[in-house]
Order: sequence, then C-alpha cells, then structure tokens
Amino acid sequence: MSDTTSNPPQVRPGNGIKQLIRSLGPGIMMASAAVGGSHLVASTKAGAIYGWQLAAIILLVNLFKYPFFRAGIQYTMGTGKSLVEGYDDMGRGYLLVFFVLNLISSIVNTAALLLFSASLLGYFMPGELPLSVLSAMVLAACLIILMAGHYKALDGLSKVIMSVLVIATISAVVIAAGNGSVAPADYEGPSAWTLASFGFIVVMMGWMPAPIEISCLTSLWLKSQRQEQTVTTRSALFDFNVGYIGTAILAIVFLSLGALVLYGSGTELKASGIGFSHQLVSMYASTIGEWSRYLIAVIAFFCIFGSTITVIDGYSRALAEAQLLIQKKPLAQNRYINGWMIIVSVLAMAIILFFTSALMPMMNFAMVLAFMTTPVFAYLNYRLLTSASLPAEMKLSPGMKYLSWAGLVYLYGFLVAFIWWKWFM
Repeated sequence: MSDTTSNPPQVRPGNGIKQLIRSLGPGIMMASAAVGGSHLVASTKAGAIYGWQLAAIILLVNLFKYPFFRAGIQYTMGTGKSLVEGYDDMGRGYLLVFFVLNLISSIVNTAALLLFSASLLGYFMPGELPLSVLSAMVLAACLIILMAGHYKALDGLSKVIMSVLVIATISAVVIAAGNGSVAPADYEGPSAWTLASFGFIVVMMGWMPAPIEISCLTSLWLKSQRQEQTVTTRSALFDFNVGYIGTAILAIVFLSLGALVLYGSGTELKASGIGFSHQLVSMYASTIGEWSRYLIAVIAFFCIFGSTITVIDGYSRALAEAQLLIQKKPLAQNRYINGWMIIVSVLAMAIILFFTSALMPMMNFAMVLAFMTTPVFAYLNYRLLTSASLPAEMKLSPGMKYLSWAGLVYLYGFLVAFIWWKWFM
C-alpha cells in the first residue's frame, strides 16, 4: 500500500473534478450508515415533537464531533494505519475496550436496522409475512452483496441510495414549506429545555451524526479504498467533508420535515422506530401526494437497507481487525471479515427471533452507550492526531485544535450533566 500523503500523484489538467468524484466512497458510506437511525427517526421526531427548538443542538453536536470523525481520514492518510491499529499502538487495554463496545453495538444496531428494513419491505410483499421472515430475507440479500463484492458493491450502492434519498427528502421539504406549517398560529408545543426532555436529547446526540466508532469504520473503508485506487489527502478529505457536511444538512432537512408536517398536527407519534418508519412514509405521501406513497416506501426501504448493509460491513471489518491485532496475526484477511459478518448476523437474528420485545430497550441502551462513550473515543482520536508518529502536515491545525478542545468540553460537559440527571434526579 503506497502512501500518497507526502507525494500525491500528479493529475492531468481538467481531470481534478472527475478524480474527486471518483474518490467519493468512505465518506458517502459513513453518511449512509448515519442517516438510517439518527436522521430518518431521531431528527424527524425532534422536529415533530419540538419544532425548530433542537436545530441549534443538532448543528452544534455535528460541529463539535467533526474533528474526531475527521481523525479517521487524517490518521489513515498520515500513517497508512486504521484508527483500530492506532488504539492498539496506544495500549492493548484501549483495543480490548473498543472490541467489546464494538461487538455490543454491532449486534444491537444490526438487529434494529434489520427490523426497520423488514417493516418497510412488508409494504411490497403479498400477504403478511412475519417480521422475522422478512428480516431473514433482508439479511440474506445483505450478505450475498457483501460477500460477492465487498467494498466495490457497497461503495456503488451507497452513492445511489444517498443520491435518491437527498432528492426525495429535499423535494418533500420544499413542498411542505410551500404549503406552510400545519401547526395552528397559537400552538405552543412542549419545551425542549426541561429535565423531562433531557433523555431524548441525550439519545439524539449519541447517534448524531452517528456513534463515534463510525470514525474507525471510515478509516478501515479508506484503507480498503487505497488498495484499489489512488487516493490523495485532498480527495480523501473532500469525500469525508461531502459525507459529513451532507449528513448535518440532511439532519436539519429531516427536522424541517417533522416540524412542518407533524409538529402541532395532533398526530400521535409511534413509540417504536419500526412504527415510526411507516408513519414517516405516510408523512411523505401526505406532503408530496398519495401517488408517491410506494415510491417513498421504496426510497425509505433502500435508505434503511443501505444503513444495514453498511453497518454489517463496517462493524465486521472493525471486529476482524481488532481480533487479528489481539492475536498478533497479519491484517486484511477477508475470511475473518466474512466470519464476523456471519457471527454478527446470527446473533442479530437471534435477538429478532427470541428477544424482539426487548429490542427497543436494547436500542435505547445502545444509544445511551454511544453517548457515554463518545467523549472517551473523541479523546483517544485527539491523542492519535497529536501523536509523534503522525506526519506534521496531517496533525491538527491551530483552528482544528481549538475546535477539538471546545468539542471535548462540550461532550464531557453533557456527559457530566447526564450522569447527574440519571442518578440524582
């Protein structure tokens, strides 16, 4: 694997834009992993319940997490290693903690996304098949695609899904804005700035734009991309920024949709993500037109399906790399990645078959866990970006260093507030 950081290849005049477009991959896959749960559900619910009140919180958490997600690009381009390898270099204990947290997140998140995908797939199936059967069908499709094509299949699928989703969602918001908000002029919704709302804010921030371990998955996808094509620092950062900034904008777009169509409408929101996914399709249909119901259901299905397939691939790569590092074996062995895909998939299906009633509590646990571990992994990523092994040109600029400090204060401050709220209120 050649390092293109110090001596980026020369690009023929006129081909710069084309090369940047061709380099889109890990950042778009990160966006695909992020949009499924945190945006489609959490952002829309935030708008539906609180209107525009949480828009600033969403933008702030995206801003303050930015340098820690970007660490996956900077560290990998600077050293040729993934963040997982960086944790191992810092100490075996860090790697073991990452492995355990990653395993928990991979199983719970995969089970939840499989159920979401299955519930939307039911729109198009004749009769009423059980969710467990539909989940198995979705899982089989994911594994076939991943084991047949791995990175290239996932890369292409993510770009198509994200493009269609962005067009459909922005169209729905433009139409909803033209129709005006459904909330009566004198409507006063619940305040987001109460202790009762704190739990919702914590869950939303934990997965906004995604759990922090996604930064590790991005670095692993970048390693894979560099083995297949030339990647420069400029193109890698361009790809990351397109994906990351795109997810932040989409979060506000989804919040706008909830605020314009559901806020103040008197509609009772479904408690589960599965029920809310059907409600979301109805919301699009009522905005764009009933003719669009099945089209939107297809788009929503492929959005969640894209998140599912991306999560299975990314978490399996991370678990395989961590296992190989723990056992001191050579990295990049596809049979280990395939093995972890099977393990994660089987355990996720076991949850769906035997513990479906406990899925939402486990999902909330995973979201709270993501929130509580974010400051820890943010600090570890910051340490890697300031380590002596990183080339000077890939270290944090003064501006990014100040943003990192502000981000750490913000994240640890909210963590302390959450602990106080959880145990003393």
